[in-house]
Amino acid sequence: MRIGILGLGRIGAFHAETLSGLDTVESLVVADPFAQAAEAAAERFGAEVADSPEAVLAAGVDGVVVAAATDAHPDLIVAAVEAGVPVFCEKPVARTMAEGVEVLKAVTGREVPVQIGYNRRFDAGFTVARAAVRSGELGKLHTVRSTTLDPAPPPAAYIAASGGIFRDCSVHDFDIIRWVTGREVTEVYAVGGNRGADFIREAGDADTTGAVLTLDDGTIAVVSNSRHNARGHDVRMELHGFADSVAVGLEDRLPLRSVEPGATFPAGTPHDFFMDRFAAAYRAELAAFAEVVAGTRPSPCTIEDALEAGWIAEACTLSVREHRPVTVEEVRFV
Repeated sequence: MRIGILGLGRIGAFHAETLSGLDTVESLVVADPFAQAAEAAAERFGAEVADSPEAVLAAGVDGVVVAAATDAHPDLIVAAVEAGVPVFCEKPVARTMAEGVEVLKAVTGREVPVQIGYNRRFDAGFTVARAAVRSGELGKLHTVRSTTLDPAPPPAAYIAASGGIFRDCSVHDFDIIRWVTGREVTEVYAVGGNRGADFIREAGDADTTGAVLTLDDGTIAVVSNSRHNARGHDVRMELHGFADSVAVGLEDRLPLRSVEPGATFPAGTPHDFFMDRFAAAYRAELAAFAEVVAGTRPSPCTIEDALEAGWIAEACTLSVREHRPVTVEEVRFV
């Protein structure tokens, strides 16, 4: 198959490398506002260069990967769907929920698959955890803990345009909680603080947050996030049921140091970057998209899925601002 890539920055170039290694992908067509980025990808992966997204869609591609800046996501998703081309788009669907809802309205009923990039759904550990929940081997769940800790904040310009830590970072935890448990979040109570970079505070954002989520079956989920975790990139989940408990991320590259006498775990070099921690998951995610393009599987993460995680982020943002519990239905406007 022939795949287009729109956006050749850090993640776009990584996707180009992954796609070029898939047996099902015969050729790539790439475009980026910065011509040098597209030309570098073309030279490295033997791709064709197009001078615009429209040219990529007109180049006979079977599917397209959107790795452009967030502001471009809505128009590129809709353009691909209107062209009848299956599309994979990195999260989020759009910068705001209102824009995301408009994208959903624009593509509904067109029967062209759209896959949104929530890569944890393709991580081996999270996949096994989901199976453990769905099979009933944990019994009825009572507690979920989900953690995302970055080793250092992104640049000030990124923070200023990110929409806030809940919409940018915590949303990964919100999505994976829904996916693993199969439950919906009904209410949140969130707190946030600033103990680190001044530019995060100046942007009106928090650098460290905690949220308690109530799921629709009464399960309690606790989400912890921070932009400051000097030991490395820490992503984990615990699931505690009445019959058993499991954890994702408890492996030798866990960026946490035990002080128990005689403890040697974890013994490996800590993960220091999200693309390091989830390299295999990104590959599995794009392999799944190739199957979506081929028509052998439905989208494993739809626009609707992405918007559900977004509503939880909106509820948490409001909760911090008003110092109170917020139901998801309170912020949902569709």
